Amino acid sequence: MMRWLIDTATLMLGRLRRGRRVRTTCDPVDGRVKVNLGCGLAVAPGWINVDASLNAVLANLPRALLPIAYRLSGSNRYYTREQYIGLLSGNRFVHHDLAHSLPFDDDSVDVVYSSHFVEHLFRDEAVVLMRESLRILKPGGLVRVCVPDLAYAVECYRRGQAREMLEQYFFVEDRSSFLARHKYMYDFDLLRDALEAAGFTAVERRAWREGRAPDLSLLDNRPDETLFVEAQKPAGR
Repeated sequence: MMRWLIDTATLMLGRLRRGRRVRTTCDPVDGRVKVNLGCGLAVAPGWINVDASLNAVLANLPRALLPIAYRLSGSNRYYTREQYIGLLSGNRFVHHDLAHSLPFDDDSVDVVYSSHFVEHLFRDEAVVLMRESLRILKPGGLVRVCVPDLAYAVECYRRGQAREMLEQYFFVEDRSSFLARHKYMYDFDLLRDALEAAGFTAVERRAWREGRAPDLSLLDNRPDETLFVEAQKPAGR
């Protein structure tokens, strides 16, 4: 119940921010503006990390209050207190509801990265996110989308791993948070079609930690089960 209340409160806060049309300043790091969407705590230095979770709210608290925030966050199951405080205080987080908009100006971002987030949106919301990603990218800009591979999940089922498929890909028994539920799944064709429908070109499948996006050694995760795809905003858009 407490997890549900926290999720609801943080989502409502994100929607209020969206209603005010908040815009995030984009200061280049090493000559590029890099945005990590639906980041959780999988972050890298120099990126603007955008998320609707409680952690993105708590990250903007004074460092002295972060030990208290650690006790409130579900991340205490995966990170030590020192790790958690270091991640929140050492990186830039923006709290925003990504299902409807992105808080950036047109043509203001060089790279958009998203890992294991798009599947948590309904398909129509994911399409909006991809169109918004196209809008904020500079002409010729790059997007990298990483999602659980539906083809891999089906192969698990064929190998007799039905329970693993249901629990690890569809989270049928996860009652800790409605934000954790998967609402849609993608193979390469489905993800390529969605990106092309949004206006992206040069859609290509990539390997784990291989591609044009920076910092993949820090950002890419779960190599066996993940579909990695990169696409480009046309230079003339």
